[in-house]
Amino acid sequence: MVLSNTFSKSDDSIHSTFASRYVRTALPRFKMPENSIPKEAAFQIINDELMLDGNPRLNLASFVTTWMEPECDKLIMASVNKNYVDMDEYPNRCVNMIAHLFNAPLGEAEAAVGVGTVGSSEAIMLAGLAFKRKWQNKMKAEGKPYDKPNIVTGANVQVCWEKFARYFEVELKEVKLREDYLVMDPVKAVEMVDENTICVAAILGSTLNGEWDTPIHVDAASGGFIAPFLYPELEWDFRLPLVKSINVSGHKYGLVYAGIGWGYKNVMENCRENMLVLKAGLEKTGRFNIVSKDNGVPLVAFSLKNNSCHDEFEVSDYLRRFGWIVPAYTMPPDAQNVTVLRVVIREDFSRTLAERLVIDIQKVLHELDTLPAKITAKIALNGENADKNVTVVTKKSAIETQREITTVWRKFVMEKKKMNGCKIEWTALR
Repeated sequence: MVLSNTFSKSDDSIHSTFASRYVRTALPRFKMPENSIPKEAAFQIINDELMLDGNPRLNLASFVTTWMEPECDKLIMASVNKNYVDMDEYPNRCVNMIAHLFNAPLGEAEAAVGVGTVGSSEAIMLAGLAFKRKWQNKMKAEGKPYDKPNIVTGANVQVCWEKFARYFEVELKEVKLREDYLVMDPVKAVEMVDENTICVAAILGSTLNGEWDTPIHVDAASGGFIAPFLYPELEWDFRLPLVKSINVSGHKYGLVYAGIGWGYKNVMENCRENMLVLKAGLEKTGRFNIVSKDNGVPLVAFSLKNNSCHDEFEVSDYLRRFGWIVPAYTMPPDAQNVTVLRVVIREDFSRTLAERLVIDIQKVLHELDTLPAKITAKIALNGENADKNVTVVTKKSAIETQREITTVWRKFVMEKKKMNGCKIEWTALR
């Protein structure tokens, strides 16, 4: 009976990937390697590098879907080798389904006009270009100049609107925000509209009215698959006569990865409920002001009540130690004095994760409370600079920093041992 076979040492295919020479030799990062390697080794090397990426499900900064039903995964893999650019039926069905969802004024057998794109940016480029061409044709027919088009937006729009303005030579008229009004002011928007305005760009959730016969494009990238299911009475779509085009992203609250399909009422209701759970947990800490509203896209934006010692950016940075990616950012002009942290509630963000996030935020706050604040001092200078204030931040040596971190951590661990940490953390949520 043959119990084993002998192979040449040069036969790399029989060795474990981690025992092969391919894990000992660095591959070029920006060039194709001169020699081939086995597919198993190539997979392992790439997979190992991907491990360094953040956990997508803990990335609470992104609106992009990070989890799908297994059946959807199977459908993607069954269709990944198809070039849908060559297939008319798939995008036409999608466009018509969305058109009816958004209350487009279509006849019984009338087909909607629209197109599938690779993302919101392309959708906005196409919509903006269509508005520009239509405006130019109108101005030419009237014998008027058509070389200075403009578009009116709020300062809260996505950067893709700025791209459109640059790429297609359109002046961007931006309605500034206020600290007490963090959306586009419709009165100010109407004041900016003139005969050269090709359209007004509104984010779903903002309301525009007025007597200007100016077409409106609604950027419903995130809200387009929320409003029809949670707020059907909200008239934001083609029911408004001036709304001429809408873009929406299936890969955000359509509940699927980029490139396919969309989702429904029960899931949206769950997102809203988990948003309220997170909001309540944050409010119970007594440390945050809630900036976001309950109605709208399911997210929680919040800021520290007191950020004189430590700010929102430090909270964001410390949360990364627990695996959470929670962005901190300042508001657009003229509300740049407002800094917020933002958590996007997606389908895969469960109540358990919401409660766990609050617990970890409490840990971060506790740790920051034990650390010294940034040290500033006023220094009076001699001569002509005597009346000027200079802010000085003292920089500690590496060893001093290390000793401080060690001391704080030791103190934190000892306190945890003295108290029943789990019980206290849970009580804080109740």
